[in-house]
Amino acid sequence: MPCKGRVAIIVGSERDLPHVEKALKILEENNIDVDVRVLSAHRTPKQLEEYIERADVDVYIAMAGLAAHLPGFIASRTSKPVIGVPLNVTLGGLDALLSIVQMPKGVPVATVGIDNAENAAYLALRIINLCRDG
Repeated sequence: MPCKGRVAIIVGSERDLPHVEKALKILEENNIDVDVRVLSAHRTPKQLEEYIERADVDVYIAMAGLAAHLPGFIASRTSKPVIGVPLNVTLGGLDALLSIVQMPKGVPVATVGIDNAENAAYLALRIINLCRDG
């Protein structure tokens, strides 16, 4: 199945939206369609699950702080690539980082550095390019 060049960026809270701008800029500069959503694995799990079921995207970028369940929730419900961005909300972002990288076998989440939305965008571009070139 060829790539469409679409990325979903999902954050669990509106307070996380400033981080989205960094990734959005890079993706839009590279002509990637981006769908930004505020959906929480804790507060709106049903709506998040419904979105994942119908989303026409190639890659998910999920930005989360604290317990950071969002990337794992998404990865457990899709076979598409998920990139987790741990956010520095508390503990320097270490709590979010550890939550995102410690996924069980079969639920992979690629993880970039704390607050590094730019690298998530660059990784999404590489994944899309692989899909287009393959």
